[in-house]
Amino acid sequence: MLEARSRAWAEIDEQAIVHNLAEVQKLVGKTKIMGIVKANAYGHGDVACARVLADAGVDFFGVSSVDEALNLRDHGITQDILILGYTPPEHFHYLYEKNLVQSLCSYAYAQKLNDFAGAHHQVIRAHCKVDTGMNRTGVIYQPQEKHMDEILAEYRLPHVHTEGIFSHFPVSDDLQEDSRTFTERQIRLFQEVLNGLQEQGIDPGIRHIQNSYGILNYGDLGMDYCRPGLLWMGVTSDDAIPIRSDPDFIPVLSLYANVSVVKTIQPGMTVSYGRHFTAERPTKVATLSIGYADGLPRLVSNQGWEVLIHGHRCPQIGNICMDQLMVDATEVPDVQEGDTACLVGTQNGQRVTIDEISRKAHTINNETLSALAARVPRMKKRGK
Repeated sequence: MLEARSRAWAEIDEQAIVHNLAEVQKLVGKTKIMGIVKANAYGHGDVACARVLADAGVDFFGVSSVDEALNLRDHGITQDILILGYTPPEHFHYLYEKNLVQSLCSYAYAQKLNDFAGAHHQVIRAHCKVDTGMNRTGVIYQPQEKHMDEILAEYRLPHVHTEGIFSHFPVSDDLQEDSRTFTERQIRLFQEVLNGLQEQGIDPGIRHIQNSYGILNYGDLGMDYCRPGLLWMGVTSDDAIPIRSDPDFIPVLSLYANVSVVKTIQPGMTVSYGRHFTAERPTKVATLSIGYADGLPRLVSNQGWEVLIHGHRCPQIGNICMDQLMVDATEVPDVQEGDTACLVGTQNGQRVTIDEISRKAHTINNETLSALAARVPRMKKRGK
């Protein structure tokens, strides 16, 4: 992480990461934490955040792809790394060369991995993915169709060391009765698989099933690991979604941009592409040096989204441009070029959240944060 300001920048509060980890740990008891740092740690900076997590005791990381895993390895992350997604066969060699753990997307995929490892006189580490209802990847084990034979076969492959097993919740964020029933059924199905393995004399190895909302709403399930992503970042997918627990999370990321120009326009004058904002009064327009190429969704244009300047809420006006956006700063007395606008975070005692952006864009924080562009520097938050 850099230490100097740019035209637009994000600040990462490393102390907040440690605090949030402790809050997660309170919810899951002795269950260990697998730090999910895929998608550049949801836009927070995977390497820098992984280092903070590792220093705080996290000994397992989850990523989406072999490329993400290699990036961590290349930057000195030595802890175990689970690749949650698909690795193409031409990249199988990295799995043993870099001591990575591959999730088994299907039994056919596990066989292909086994054949490759055998041909190269290697053993590749893996976790069995059980599909208890997500219907995305993994061996199906659901009331309508149970492929226990394939799960057993994955554990018996000679050149794939299946040292763990996991599943995933699609509706653990929903507290409606139907969704709760579905999630609780998934938990029972997963336990049924674990029992089936043990009955065959097979140690399932590392067990994990809880994503962030699984942690928030289902507490300690007695597994070996849980998989928080957004939680260690101090946010949920949407702070309007009710949860069963009451953690004290601190958002890790704040987002800022410079004011580049301030001008006053007269009634009838329009702002930005498409001329979708027309001034109804003399309006002080502040242009900020950040836009949709920096990851801000263009969908929030003219939707009443507000940023902070000198602690005053300033509505965004006109269409957001690739590198710039405009706000109505009429109520900010001394706004000028070089001032700092806060798009996410706290300024002068006022707060704006990532949730406000996501809701205006009709999406969730996972997407909004992950879209934050690489050209926006991630900086370590300065001490107070």
